[in-house]
Amino acid sequence: MNDLTSAFATAIDLIIALDAELLAIIALSLRVSLTAAVLAGLIGLPLGALIALSAFPGRGAVIAVLNALMGLPPVVVGLLVYLLLSRAGPLGELGILFTPSAMVIAQTVLVAPIVAALTRQTIADLHTEYDEQLRSLQLRRWESLVTLLWEGRFSLVTALLAGFGRAIAEVGAVMIVGGNINHVTRVMTTTIALETSKGNLSLALGLGFILIALVIVINAAALGVQHIAQRAQG
Repeated sequence: MNDLTSAFATAIDLIIALDAELLAIIALSLRVSLTAAVLAGLIGLPLGALIALSAFPGRGAVIAVLNALMGLPPVVVGLLVYLLLSRAGPLGELGILFTPSAMVIAQTVLVAPIVAALTRQTIADLHTEYDEQLRSLQLRRWESLVTLLWEGRFSLVTALLAGFGRAIAEVGAVMIVGGNINHVTRVMTTTIALETSKGNLSLALGLGFILIALVIVINAAALGVQHIAQRAQG
């Protein structure tokens, strides 16, 4: 019990003192996950909107697959990206395995389906609601797409926040493609796993507290966006 109390106290001290190692790990985690969330948004927003507005054979199957991809196992994604980026893989010449870039790719693959699926649902609902108005204005498909993306901007921001939350809390994929190298690819989740296995609970707890705080902030931001959207609609 005394050891656990001491670990908690040391963790708080590390946070208050703004420990350099702690800050470096947090900064890398945020950089990787924010980059992945932005890339996932650039892929997922237009892809989801196009699927929502398009009619083509097998559309139902595409939607089903897209929804299923929201639950991609991180370790499987990590393995696939590892095989692509390894020396024997098709992208091995890039030489980015065990770098933050590889971690960004893995997280983007995980997050993009989430953003795309949530975007598709949002745009499909808005298209049903505004279909007659869009037809009366005789807008082209891309103009309708832009209009609906703007109308659903608050919900889409929530989708991006959900994607960022998935990315920042992910451990399996980044462990595989990043290698958990100290001062290079060691992020919050992989550090927590490593330090816990080593018995260094103070650093693990400190990062755990910060990770929980980030998740709370992300959820609070999502609720705030939803509240703004409700007020705007009201």
